[in-house]
Amino acid sequence: MRTGSEYLTAIDDGRRVYLDGKRVDGVARHPAFAPIAKTIGELFDLAADPKAGIARPGPGGAAVNRLFTAPRSREELTAFREAATAWARHTHGWVGRSPDHVGAFLAAFAAHPEVFGERAANVTAYQKRVVDEDLYVSYAIIPPQVSRATTASAWDGDLVQVGVAEERGDGIVVRGAQMLATGGAVADEIFVSCIKPLTPEDTDFALSFALPVDTEGLKLYCRRPYAPAATSHYDYPLTTRFDETDALVVFEDVFVPWERVFVYRDVAGVRRQFFETGAHVLGNWQAQIRFSVKLQFLAGLARKVAAVNGVDKFPGVVEKLGELASLVSLVESAVLAAEYTAAPDDAGFWRPGSRALYGAMGMQSELYPRVLAILRDLVGGGVLQVPSSVEDMTSPETRADIDRYIYSPSAPAAERVKLFKLAWDAVGSEFAGRHHQYELFYAGAPFVVKGYAFRNYGFDGPLSEVDRFLAGYTEETP
Repeated sequence: MRTGSEYLTAIDDGRRVYLDGKRVDGVARHPAFAPIAKTIGELFDLAADPKAGIARPGPGGAAVNRLFTAPRSREELTAFREAATAWARHTHGWVGRSPDHVGAFLAAFAAHPEVFGERAANVTAYQKRVVDEDLYVSYAIIPPQVSRATTASAWDGDLVQVGVAEERGDGIVVRGAQMLATGGAVADEIFVSCIKPLTPEDTDFALSFALPVDTEGLKLYCRRPYAPAATSHYDYPLTTRFDETDALVVFEDVFVPWERVFVYRDVAGVRRQFFETGAHVLGNWQAQIRFSVKLQFLAGLARKVAAVNGVDKFPGVVEKLGELASLVSLVESAVLAAEYTAAPDDAGFWRPGSRALYGAMGMQSELYPRVLAILRDLVGGGVLQVPSSVEDMTSPETRADIDRYIYSPSAPAAERVKLFKLAWDAVGSEFAGRHHQYELFYAGAPFVVKGYAFRNYGFDGPLSEVDRFLAGYTEETP
């Protein structure tokens, strides 16, 4: 397993990442990307530590990252959850697309290579390479938002969504764009496909492949980064560590060798790779583990704010903290319920229970805003009555006033300001705003995610109960 420094060296290549109309020279050293790259490097260092429980023996005996492999027993599924939790706790859940997310998808792909037909060997070989080389793979699986009413085959222009421009004997040439490659700028490779349902007319866009980020003709256009504008770790403790980069990936006649193609011009095959392999379940279980850790962090932050403000015994505040505890507990319980109801499929791959998993996912877009609303209510104007920057805390000219007027009975000014700076970065900064929007649409539009919950709940049992009850009496029953 590689170290964080090896990872940072690997991404210091010739990749084409653009900000403000200019190509970035060295993402590992650029102020927009160096903080998140450092955090990802820390995750690799943590995984390589035998005491962390993330490493496991590989087929050849060498240690590999268990989060890149498919669980094949209940014990391995539990170990997967514990490992994913360990990584999430290092970032407090604020890195939404850490390497274990797509790693879980690829592990499930390889557990069911038969789903990929004649390209099964490509999938297993690629996943083995990810495991052996300990790679960070991001993904871009959503079309550009040209039109949400139609699919790419109906759009004006030549291959706006990434599609096949040319078929060659040694591979294909692709052209177009795909989003939303979170972490793509600092990943080793990008997996490209389309999770949005396609029509029979969309065969040119029914693809699945993976490429190194520095592939010739591959370009990333990143959203405005927040880390460079943060004045200090003290003022923006989350922004300066966990600002993931979201990017539009553009393919300018990019060559993809056949061995890196997993699905080709197969509309049904694009859907099968996610749902018949179990990838969607395992990958989103990892996501809910991460989400649970993040909610726990926010609950702890809310509890501490209430204590510092001296209101944690007020009945109204206790009620709000109780509601917060209830919301967080629902996600924690769903993660464990998905594990408890897990079962092996016909390949021996243990899939988390879909009913509990999709139930939690279906409420994510409502839970997160409510958690933020409770925290906002508890911090009140406290996040506005803070010094402009850490300079006010260190300057001899201003420090005495800060100490005298911005304190709490249980916390001196330095502690109080530090706490409320953290609260602002969680609820009010640009970083916080991005996370609010991000969690709303983490697994797709709310109607899509609730559709997963609807299809996986299993209404047959409840319907039968209602039918049996109705059959038990008539209009003549006294």
